Amino acid sequence: MSVATFEGVVEDGQIRLESGVRLPDHTRVYVLVPEAGMAQVARVATPRLAHPEQAGDFRMDIVEGPADAGV
Repeated sequence: MSVATFEGVVEDGQIRLESGVRLPDHTRVYVLVPEAGMAQVARVATPRLAHPEQAGDFRMDIVEGPADAGV
């Protein structure tokens, strides 16, 4: 496998290579991004139960009060 290196920039989500570089359609490419250009992205993990069999412990009982609660 031969390897060539080209420099480019991303504009509107598209990679634009330096002028004069033409690659044939369906060419397999690999993109390396220097860390300096990477923005930190926040990741919010969804909560998970350590023991899914304990899900019943979180069951909620709904108790309806009288129609007129004295308000």
